[in-house]
Amino acid sequence: MIIRDAKDEELSYIREQRVISYKEHAKKIPDGHWQALKRAILSEADTNQSVERIVAELDGKIAGSVVLFPAKVNAYDGYVEELDYPEIRMLAVTPEDRGKGVAAALIKECILRSKTKGHKAIGLHTGEFMDSAMRLYERLGFERIPQLDFVPADDGIVVKAYRLNF
Repeated sequence: MIIRDAKDEELSYIREQRVISYKEHAKKIPDGHWQALKRAILSEADTNQSVERIVAELDGKIAGSVVLFPAKVNAYDGYVEELDYPEIRMLAVTPEDRGKGVAAALIKECILRSKTKGHKAIGLHTGEFMDSAMRLYERLGFERIPQLDFVPADDGIVVKAYRLNF
């Protein structure tokens, strides 16, 4: 597996890959929530100069991607205060590449980059319907931070906050 920065010309492919990766959740949540999630993962939030777009390659193809937002950035359109640590966002692994350690490798790369920059923690938010993602985060040592949870739509679905202190 090769972990590297994404190239600008790969961005549209990565965005479409995110939709494919997240589509399994569409049947678990109301359509309005799925449409909002889809807009978020297709948004241009990943083009901000300060974010890092990272991909994992397997056998010469992109198997997954993640966006690492720097500290003190409005990463969630005002739903969460600006945090003093980086945030992992838009983690996606293609359905055919799940179970191969891609997500864990991308998260560990984000952790390494954050530590290298001198941060003492890293965070992320995930929908309460993303069971396997939450299990992975907890297995990697992330802890729940419920006071930073938010409900982005009027449907009661909670976006749960996690943080890993170094």
